[in-house]
Amino acid sequence: MPMLLIAGDYQVIGAQPDGDSLRFYPRNPKHWDLLPGSHRVRTNAKGGAQTRLEGIDALETHYPVQGFGIVHQPLTFGRQAAQEALDWLGFTDVVRKPNETVTAAKPQQIPGYILSRTADKYGRCVAFIFKGKAPADSGTLIRFTVADLHKSLNYHLLDLGLAYPTYYTKLYPDIRQEMTKAVQAARECKGLWTDDVTNSGFVFNDPKTVFDTAVILPKLFRRLMDYLAINDGDNSLGGFKAYLAPLNDRMFILSTGHSTGFDFVVEVQGQNLKLTRPPEDLVFIEG
Repeated sequence: MPMLLIAGDYQVIGAQPDGDSLRFYPRNPKHWDLLPGSHRVRTNAKGGAQTRLEGIDALETHYPVQGFGIVHQPLTFGRQAAQEALDWLGFTDVVRKPNETVTAAKPQQIPGYILSRTADKYGRCVAFIFKGKAPADSGTLIRFTVADLHKSLNYHLLDLGLAYPTYYTKLYPDIRQEMTKAVQAARECKGLWTDDVTNSGFVFNDPKTVFDTAVILPKLFRRLMDYLAINDGDNSLGGFKAYLAPLNDRMFILSTGHSTGFDFVVEVQGQNLKLTRPPEDLVFIEG
């Protein structure tokens, strides 16, 4: 799997790093332009950009929703994932405001490198995250292997059960399959999987259900909150499937080879909600 290597530094002060996104500053900001695809990386004045961890999705700790403000999923595992990411990189003495903004950390920056093939529609680089010295020159293509995957923060968080798998089509099958092995092992006894109700289902009483107790796939949480934002204060799930159907959440179900929409794997019975397929069985098509 050929990927672009970009060397630089991670910085967290003034940012809101969580379990699946970090601020990264390339040594040469022009290397952002080497990424293929129609979406471009959006940078700040110093060339830094938000970097989304490829193939994983941690619980939301600060998701903006019209009418609700900044909302979150159950915070235990979301904050644990965010802290583990910073610990893994080597940041210490991290201080955050209540809105998750980091106000202090040691050191101020940590060297590392990323491997990427694309940016998303929000202008974030989608990448595998690594610490330490890069194995090749920044701005060059290297072959990304399963052995490399095991050195990444992405794999580390899956291995600990602190993030869900969320796959897209640009992720090569051998890498995806190895990530799935980590997910299936973690599901037995680790991290968020001990509380996960994505596939077993849960009763949605009101938004506090998903803010405080029900641990579910973050993509399902985000779609649910976006639906509730236009539902005139009504907590009924009666229109949720109809809301999902026209969205551009196209995907493949790996076990069946079926090309469909996200709504196809969402089951609603009254106020009972669940996914009918495990997250690692889904591969979404990039928007």
